[in-house]
Amino acid sequence: MTSDSPSIYLPGSLQGHFLISMPHMDDPNFAQTVIYICEHNESGAMGIVVNRPIEMDLGQLLQHLEFSYNSDLNDLIYAGGPVQNDRGFILHRHTANQWESCYDVTDELTLTTSLDILQAISEHSGPEQFLVALGYAGWGPGQLEQELSDNVWLSCPANLDIMFRTPAEERLQAAAATMGINLDLLTSQSGHA
Repeated sequence: MTSDSPSIYLPGSLQGHFLISMPHMDDPNFAQTVIYICEHNESGAMGIVVNRPIEMDLGQLLQHLEFSYNSDLNDLIYAGGPVQNDRGFILHRHTANQWESCYDVTDELTLTTSLDILQAISEHSGPEQFLVALGYAGWGPGQLEQELSDNVWLSCPANLDIMFRTPAEERLQAAAATMGINLDLLTSQSGHA
């Protein structure tokens, strides 16, 4: 999109929203995913897939990082996206603590990328609600807007109960249900009138 063309696809930023993949999504990185959008502006967008757990759990990650940990830390770790999938991203509710590298996504949620938060989690002094992901999803300028106009994604305001309390395998349908949509009833074929 050029700067003189009106923004017909995106009236505002989708930061703090969910992207829900449409049933016809065939990209294996994003099929059947819910993505939490952490940043969205004229430079592009960045988000974390919040419903695709990987084989490693938090206790294993903390052990790999040589942090002391309690064996009850078996929280899931998520495949956050195909970009920098060797790097950790922690989405969490705001806390009084300030971590070395954090970014306030909304008034309620922060994205932290520094190891100090994992150390605090291992010592049970971190945030109560958090989601750990490896990697992220990224879009260049105008790319997400084009995908939205091509009916690749649905978007809705994020629901933190879905992200933090709903089992991973139920998050896709739960996010769609906040808009009154049953994804099982949508066709897997996309079309335009």
